[in-house]
Amino acid sequence: MKDILDRAAAYFDHAEVFYLNEKGRKIEARDGEICAVEFKEEEGYALRVIKGARPAFAYTYDRVDPAGKLIANVEALLPVMEKDEDSVFAPACEGYPDSRLYDAAGMAVGDDEKRSMLIAMEKTIREHDGRIRAVRNCEFHEVELEAALGNSNGVLVEGRKTLFVWSAMAVAGQGDDEVSWYDWRWSDDLTGIDSTRMGLDIAEKVISMLSAEQIPTGTYEGILTPRAASDLLGILSESFLAENLYKDKTQLKGREGTRCFAKGLRMVDSGMAGPDAFAFDGEGVPSFENVVVDDGVFQTFLYDTYFARKLGRASTGSSVRSGLKSPPRCGARGMYVGKGVRDILAPMTNGIVIEDLMGTHTANTVTGDFSVGCLGYICKNGERKPFQGVMFSGNVFDIFKSVGETGTDLTFYGPVGSPSIYVEGLKISGT
Repeated sequence: MKDILDRAAAYFDHAEVFYLNEKGRKIEARDGEICAVEFKEEEGYALRVIKGARPAFAYTYDRVDPAGKLIANVEALLPVMEKDEDSVFAPACEGYPDSRLYDAAGMAVGDDEKRSMLIAMEKTIREHDGRIRAVRNCEFHEVELEAALGNSNGVLVEGRKTLFVWSAMAVAGQGDDEVSWYDWRWSDDLTGIDSTRMGLDIAEKVISMLSAEQIPTGTYEGILTPRAASDLLGILSESFLAENLYKDKTQLKGREGTRCFAKGLRMVDSGMAGPDAFAFDGEGVPSFENVVVDDGVFQTFLYDTYFARKLGRASTGSSVRSGLKSPPRCGARGMYVGKGVRDILAPMTNGIVIEDLMGTHTANTVTGDFSVGCLGYICKNGERKPFQGVMFSGNVFDIFKSVGETGTDLTFYGPVGSPSIYVEGLKISGT
């Protein structure tokens, strides 16, 4: 990588090189046997340059003279690129966090043992109850990632991590009634997930959803479990991005230091939290723990280097890369709602519990309005019955203004995570 950077620096005003080597393996089990194994490896370089205030980007997977190919590609692009005086690369800095995200012991565990663990999880689901008709997408994913970044400002940093992901879908039926439940869990180390316990949780959940019915239209009080709450946080997270501040696409513009959310609510975006945790961001800036909401008070937007320069601020380490094929962009890296002090699900006796949302991609990320399908349970006098086939509508700003309590079960689903949250004023359209 250093050789590519040195060669590029001789041609352009500024240069940045990103190296990625990602090895992945997927194993799938079905009916007590391993039915599929897939391997993939992605290794290559991405180059960003600036010349005469014109930025350009290129990438290559070619291992023969990657520097020559990258330089030729960006040189061809530069004449058609518009000038942008705010195009800059991150400055050299110190103080990278100790990542400890690589599980060498987990990677050393033999293939047979990992397959056995997956078969045991699939068996646990399949044999839990006679009403379970099928187990699908019972998979184990193993990822080993190495990344490095250097630029002409003196940034030169590298790191590596592992990620182990278990997932499965159970299908249960009773007469003409058929329901399914899918879940996935991840850890940076192999021992971080009890896959057999996870299988049991999936099996119990799908059985509990049998005989689900619609519930009456109304406004309820109740709980959104971590998966549902994380989906809503994913919609809200767009409002914290400096890119949307610059483009005037956030309701939070000009509201730093004001209470925009429920008293006691804390939200953090950490580069060291969630499955995408890494010691540095997509531009080589150290990962920070950015408190965006404290006691309900909005604290700060999230800045990458580009929008920090445009808005006269400093980067918060909020640059993300989706891989080699795209340049970095401003984004949340590990946003989560802070945990409470007690389990709020177990004592729930009256109200609703929303377990899953369908269609959150249709939400308006600017206004926060949403109308999505949902399923869960209705609780009356301690008795819990499943429901489905209803719509849940509202506004994510109003939801997080109305959080009365958070649980202790913080769970990440992708780059966002949340514990269960108790909310009043949940609008349901049912029967």
